[in-house]
Amino acid sequence: MAAMNCLFFKLSHSPHLKPSRPSFSCSASQPSQNNIKVIINGAAKEIGRAAVVAVTKARGMELAGAVDNHFLGEDIGLLCDMEEPLEIPVVSDLTMVLGSISQGKEVGVVIDFTDPSTVYENVKQATAFGMKSVVYVPRIKPETVSALSALCDKATMGCLVAPTLSIGSILLQQAVIMAAFHYNNVEIVESRPNAMDLPSPEATQIANNISNLGQIYNREDSSTDVQARGQVIGEDGVRVHSMVLPGLPSSTQVYFSSPGDVYTVKHDIVDVRSLMPGLLLAIRKVVRLKVTRKHARIGVLLTVI
Repeated sequence: MAAMNCLFFKLSHSPHLKPSRPSFSCSASQPSQNNIKVIINGAAKEIGRAAVVAVTKARGMELAGAVDNHFLGEDIGLLCDMEEPLEIPVVSDLTMVLGSISQGKEVGVVIDFTDPSTVYENVKQATAFGMKSVVYVPRIKPETVSALSALCDKATMGCLVAPTLSIGSILLQQAVIMAAFHYNNVEIVESRPNAMDLPSPEATQIANNISNLGQIYNREDSSTDVQARGQVIGEDGVRVHSMVLPGLPSSTQVYFSSPGDVYTVKHDIVDVRSLMPGLLLAIRKVVRLKVTRKHARIGVLLTVI
């Protein structure tokens, strides 16, 4: 297999894969040379502010920079409604922050919450300063991921591109894969507060995960062209129904059925803070990633307790 140094959260299709408990050691909560220095790019966004709070409270991590094009000069701690200022101003120059950390030869990670159009250059800059990146940019294009892969391979530097940071979403996808071997009828129903990119990346990922498993789903109306029956994703008949309902949480439900039996898996995201445990796990994973030019292409199963 081709060499590839980007590390991705992916669900394996193999039913024999046994998840293992993640393990890591943490230093004291006080800043030290052993702490992971974390730069948050997109710090003024809702998810960026939640990440600032999470990283500040996490053991073994230290917020080292807040980058954004908004609220320039403001203390990121006060911007996040923390009790005390962090004495870290919001700046727009990522290179300046990278340079200040690289001079100390400390372990640094850049969290990228920016935009699909800028993420490649951001990771390129971080790589040039010897820092790994965690990328969570919804709607990132496959060609961008391929370009990041080539960049990381050339630089022998790890990068983690996360399709989701939600541990609940990963657990749902694990349950769906297990159920797909036992049911021939499946429908995905999702609700989102806005109409961006529907079906959502999560729904598309679920449909792709349970495709090519030797099942053909919803045989009774597999050829119908009635639009109310939803969009078919993949070649195995998985149907997705997307609803736009402002005011409701982002929700994903997967329905399986057989005669006399209905199995439903549901996951809701009601607050962006629910993504923070996954983010902290991603930071620790990418720091431990050892990369060489002989590093094999891998897909990593995000495991939890």
